[in-house]
Amino acid sequence: MDENHKLFLLDAYALIYRAYYAFIKNPRITSKGFNTSAILGFVNTLEDVLKKENPTHIGIAFDPAGPTFRHEAYEHYKAQREETPEAIRLSVPIIKDIIRAYNIPILEVPGYEADDVIGTLATQAGKQGITTYMMTPDKDYAQLVTDNVFIYRPKYGDKEFEVMGPEKVKEKYNIESPCQIIDMLGLMGDASDNIPGCPGVGEKTAQKLIAEFGSIENLLEHTDQLKGALKTKVESSKEMITFSKFLATIKIDVPIELDMDALVREEIKEEELRKIFEELEFRTLADRIFKKEAKPAANIQKQVQSGPTQGDLFGFFAAEGTEEANFGNLARLDSLNYDYQLVDNEEKRLSLVQKLLTTEVFALDTETTGMDPIESELVGMSFSFAENQAFYVPVPANQEETLKIVKEFQPVFENEKSLKVGQNIKYDMLILQNYGINIKGKLFDTMIAHYVIQPELRHGMDYLAEVYLNYHTIHIDELIGPKGKNQKNMRDLSPTDVYLYACEDADVTLKLKNILEEELKKYGAEDLFYNIEMPLVPVLAYMESNGVRLDTEALKQSSIYFSNKVVEIEKEIYALAGEEFNIASPKQVGEILFDKLKIVEKAKKTKTGQYTTSEEVLESLRGKHEIIGKILEHRGLKKLLGTYIDALPLLINPRTGRVHTSFNQTVTSTGRLSSSNPNLQNIPIRDEEGKEIRKAFIPDDDCLFFSADYSQIELRIMAHLSEDKNMIDAFLSGHDIHAATAAKIYKIDIKDVTSDMRRKAKTANFGIIYGISVFGLAERMNVDRKEAKELIDGYFETYPQVKTYMDQSITVAQETGYVETIFHRKRYLPDINSRNAVVRGYAERNAINAPIQGSAADIIKVAMIRIYKRFQAEGIKAKMILQVHDELNFSVPIEEKEQVERIVIEEMENAYRMHVPLKADCDWGKNWLEAH
Repeated sequence: MDENHKLFLLDAYALIYRAYYAFIKNPRITSKGFNTSAILGFVNTLEDVLKKENPTHIGIAFDPAGPTFRHEAYEHYKAQREETPEAIRLSVPIIKDIIRAYNIPILEVPGYEADDVIGTLATQAGKQGITTYMMTPDKDYAQLVTDNVFIYRPKYGDKEFEVMGPEKVKEKYNIESPCQIIDMLGLMGDASDNIPGCPGVGEKTAQKLIAEFGSIENLLEHTDQLKGALKTKVESSKEMITFSKFLATIKIDVPIELDMDALVREEIKEEELRKIFEELEFRTLADRIFKKEAKPAANIQKQVQSGPTQGDLFGFFAAEGTEEANFGNLARLDSLNYDYQLVDNEEKRLSLVQKLLTTEVFALDTETTGMDPIESELVGMSFSFAENQAFYVPVPANQEETLKIVKEFQPVFENEKSLKVGQNIKYDMLILQNYGINIKGKLFDTMIAHYVIQPELRHGMDYLAEVYLNYHTIHIDELIGPKGKNQKNMRDLSPTDVYLYACEDADVTLKLKNILEEELKKYGAEDLFYNIEMPLVPVLAYMESNGVRLDTEALKQSSIYFSNKVVEIEKEIYALAGEEFNIASPKQVGEILFDKLKIVEKAKKTKTGQYTTSEEVLESLRGKHEIIGKILEHRGLKKLLGTYIDALPLLINPRTGRVHTSFNQTVTSTGRLSSSNPNLQNIPIRDEEGKEIRKAFIPDDDCLFFSADYSQIELRIMAHLSEDKNMIDAFLSGHDIHAATAAKIYKIDIKDVTSDMRRKAKTANFGIIYGISVFGLAERMNVDRKEAKELIDGYFETYPQVKTYMDQSITVAQETGYVETIFHRKRYLPDINSRNAVVRGYAERNAINAPIQGSAADIIKVAMIRIYKRFQAEGIKAKMILQVHDELNFSVPIEEKEQVERIVIEEMENAYRMHVPLKADCDWGKNWLEAH
């Protein structure tokens, strides 16, 4: 056999599942709502291995439909596995079509799993001296490894591909021979396949037993050498251990013969693959795979009034190493007979201003020196008022000259009669504010328009252009180069280098607007878009531009205090552990807690065999040992220092002396605003540490800090949506809602409610609107499940319409695929009918909570818009500076105190009329802490 042969055998389902769950938090969804995560991940993995390893022979094995010999031998085999997620089930036929288009054989034998097929073929190939790689993340394949048969583990997170031969397997699992993996699995079991193993025997004990006895058979013959509980466990489980080894053994005698000629790597069927990728909207992937075939178009005629020739641009791109990436795009632009003009003198600028003043709709885009709109300088502006026509106005580095040019366009930007279109137009507004320009009139943001239509998807220009215009844009960022590596400044590029791309951005934005305004009608999202989201844009631009002041001295003192506290806690942890270790290392924390202190008998482990020490796991173990609480406190303080106390001063803009957080409208699927640089939504509010951070946020000179927040807004929305009479009455009575709930659940007078009863009722109130389970409530309240069940039963007996509302929300979602807020913001729930209980349960909880949380988000947005307009109309100098969940914060001149409080409370409480009143609480102080 040719020693240059390199055979790859891929375990399809193992790679498909891995791909699907890699995207679980950020799934890839097409414009038609189809989840392509599993397909995209699988193809990326396949492409990586084809390009990196260049196999001469390849085959991909699938599990067959129906049971295998293991199911027949053991009915519980893989029985505990959840139903395959629909996204995977629907993806498999498409993945098989893709594999066929790649001209790769599909290997499938009825009655045998993929690992048996691969095991048989790899063994046959190994005996013939063929270098063979079994591509899989599953450790049970280690039993098949020989000198020329290897496991090829796929990439995972930051980890690259890993090749495991005999020595690596022996070292990793601490065994003498790869075949002993079967004995290990037979003893420790495999939860993913429901292989039982020996109860009470984990990986370390299994390794120890195999090291001592060599095999399960030898162990079972010499159980008299064991002692204590282990002896009892092994002797009472002999049959199960033997059977577990049978289940864990990969067969190498499946009725299939190795046919190397059939596995030869062939040329792909490009047209078939292109067609599938087009249907799946894999345009970027297609460009990457097929780019070697891209050829420059010949004799292109284009209509350009001023600017470089294609040859000029091509010379620049070739020098930058982007020839292949850009040629196809230029050819596409040329085929459109576009009219892109470089407006590079005063006469052309004045002509463009006149055109823009007489147009009703135009798109605009700004090119700048960076991503921070407060810091960045303008490099140029592009405009488009007709498809395939756009204009680029460069500005010089001299800021005085730039200001003169920008002022020429002031009448255009401040013309209230024209509709201004942008992709993330808030950024352009902030840039122009730096030059004294305020964009007026109606706005249309293509990013936000797509967000209200499809909140779960991506909203960047690249994605929208691919989906709606069937091509990808190439941004000027690509000409500048990757960050940190020979990166140019935008100033380094001449206008002739960039004008095509700047014009394309404006042109594409206008084209997207023309499509998306029809989509808004189709999805019934016009009111939400035009009356809430778009009027909110100038409010957020104004808040970001204002920024907020910080007391840096207070933060410095807090940093010293908490740093000393961290050192003290470290000493306490070392004393409790009996040794010093790296508290920041999950591995070392796990070893201390579970190997040395043995806090629990069977601790959770990751796939790599490391103990799980996540915050969630440690919280569940808090009562087991004093050290747990100390480690959690240490982590919390380190995070507080790193994320806020030490980080906030570094975010102060040296020019303004303020922190300018970015408020993001298109990030959360619920409609809530998020913030970044810094993220103010995650500042802890209840503990002392969080209070220290809030103390550092201060108002302007001669001003007070004013904070107003909605009182129990989500419960009030639940009362409104469910129309539950008892809950409505509880709010209308003016009683504390948690005490009133406790009184009804425990059937006592409200004056007899204890603090503990109120606490439990509060947990139930907020937990139930998030669809909490009996188990979840018991864990959260630290009570047994019986009491949690009684509390939930009592809750639904007290508020029967709440249960009806929850059931109806799930039913509506199952029938329509989405739920809505009171302002008709849709939340799509593609997994609501999943047969996978975990996936379906998550969707059901969202069906209950999304209308409530989304309605709360909509209401505070309405309040912000109204307050902003009132401030403008009444000449108020106070500034709205922060929005955090249900809370608004202001810097208020002392003389405006009463007027501002009246306006803010009026607008917050009248933002929406419900069956129960909206109530806003407020307070004043010298800083955020005092006012909250």
